[in-house]
Amino acid sequence: MSENQISQSLLVLLSDFGDRDVYVGVMKGVIAQINPLLRVIDLTHQIPPQNIATVRFCLMNAYPYFPDGTVYVAVVDPGVGSKRRAIAVEFAQGFLVGPDNGIFSGVLSQTPAITAVELTNPNYWRTPEPSKTFHGRDIFAPVGAYLANGVPLKQLGQKIDPETLVQLDIGDCKQTNTGVTGCIQYIDYFGNLVSNIPERYVQGKTWCVQAAGLTIPGRETYSDVEVGEIAALVGSHGWVEIAINSGDAHSQLQINLQDTLQVLFRD
Repeated sequence: MSENQISQSLLVLLSDFGDRDVYVGVMKGVIAQINPLLRVIDLTHQIPPQNIATVRFCLMNAYPYFPDGTVYVAVVDPGVGSKRRAIAVEFAQGFLVGPDNGIFSGVLSQTPAITAVELTNPNYWRTPEPSKTFHGRDIFAPVGAYLANGVPLKQLGQKIDPETLVQLDIGDCKQTNTGVTGCIQYIDYFGNLVSNIPERYVQGKTWCVQAAGLTIPGRETYSDVEVGEIAALVGSHGWVEIAINSGDAHSQLQINLQDTLQVLFRD
């Protein structure tokens, strides 16, 4: 790979590290030691601590907006230092690097894994004796940089069966005689409650959402209701959500991750 090709590679980082400490900057330093020409994009480092469901959703909804071949390094890793596997996965649009704890299950539900390896080759780590508490620095960041540099996946470790990768169970979306049942899979910064019910179920229909004892009519935009009123709509991510116009649905309605809801169709 030429210097120009390397400089065009893209590496995306996301984590629950926040921006107060040096953890994100240190990972970028490790990446720069391997190739200072790599382009690095911070998707987010504001994932709530140890919240695997949230990083799963964020990555699943972000990857379609990046070029094919992008390397995604995701570090939300409450099991760091344990026997949980460190992995790299090739899928049609690029590569995923991080802990095998379900954070990639959203992406892989939409575009299946082609190949997966456990990261057992220390030649591509920062050190052969990694920290027990910071694999983002010592394993995942350097592996991501080497992948973006063109190192073949098979050189990074032992091949594993993609079917053995950990799947995060957030609950199923199921069609019924009267509508669709699902659950809340994500809560965004604004307090909008994003379900696991995709847009295709409500397109062209008159519908409402039932949740927490409320019946919420389906709308097109937040401004279709008055300020402070509740609306159900399809967000830019393509999932049915519950929102309050200029308010915080999560705090006001006390609906939480994995709480159930139902979409009902009206004649």
